[in-house]
Amino acid sequence: MTTFRLPAEWEPHAATWIAWPHRQATFLGPFAAIPPAYERLARLVAGHEPVRIVGSSDVLAAPREALADEPNVSFIEVPTSDSWIRDTGPVFLVPSERAEGDRPRAVCWDWNAWGGKYPPWDADAGVSRSIARHLGLEALEPKVVLEGGAIETDGDGTLLANERCVVDPKRNPGLDRVALEAALHRWLGVDRVLWVGGDLAGDDTDGHIDQLARFVAPGRVLAARQPDRLDPNHAGLEANLELLRRHVDARGRRLEVIPVDLPSRFTFEGTQLPASHLNFYVANGLVAVPVFGGPSDEPALEAIAACFPGRRIEPVDCHALVRGRGALHCVTRDQPA
Repeated sequence: MTTFRLPAEWEPHAATWIAWPHRQATFLGPFAAIPPAYERLARLVAGHEPVRIVGSSDVLAAPREALADEPNVSFIEVPTSDSWIRDTGPVFLVPSERAEGDRPRAVCWDWNAWGGKYPPWDADAGVSRSIARHLGLEALEPKVVLEGGAIETDGDGTLLANERCVVDPKRNPGLDRVALEAALHRWLGVDRVLWVGGDLAGDDTDGHIDQLARFVAPGRVLAARQPDRLDPNHAGLEANLELLRRHVDARGRRLEVIPVDLPSRFTFEGTQLPASHLNFYVANGLVAVPVFGGPSDEPALEAIAACFPGRRIEPVDCHALVRGRGALHCVTRDQPA
């Protein structure tokens, strides 16, 4: 019987998927800066692996023209409601070593815009299945709401997840933690789920893990810290660090937890935003890291570089993207090789 596993993001990619932005209400402030930010990211990643951009035909007209000189970028007509493909795209599984030669599978979770926050979301509810169909992959449909940014894996059987944005009656009414953990085991092929908590002020996902804690190797995690005691994120992130340090992974390893300081009290026109260096994206030979023009940038880049020797570490100004309350990981979806 073929077995499948959830690969780590640092494993080889076939491509990166991006959904082109068009919903202006998603972003605080002027929208004009948003498409150029996506274009810069697409160009950066296309230097390392194929980039596939989705959207309706009218939405794709502008990026087709802007990126016409990029041979490693292609366009697939898939209607979207918004541009957070980390959450709306499929989660890919790869065959285990015992099943060489089989094709990946696409897990297509249900979608309701983070618990019904931003209607309409009907187009985004079909994105994962459309991508699976385009690739000719078997689509698995658990009939459970789960966003891709809510889970993080080491590729070795361990899953990190934030209970607040998974065990949620607005997402999955009637399903408790036991039932949802069983679903994660069944549909993602993981051996152990490690639950954390907390969130960042201004994060409307209810605490996606890709803002808080990221695997960089089996048994090794970068975790968000806020040393500024006046920042509303300070206490919750301290509690999360202690919880992570007590966790043991699927192979019996106690997690090595490396703190990464976040920008303090980062705001746009008085609204605090979830600026996190941990919303980085790992591509083939590359780690694209959000930076925000403050004193936490350089230490974060150094910490991430130490975890990914041999990869290019590229700082990416995310002042524009974070006005949508997300950053680089939120707007990308890795397709494993």
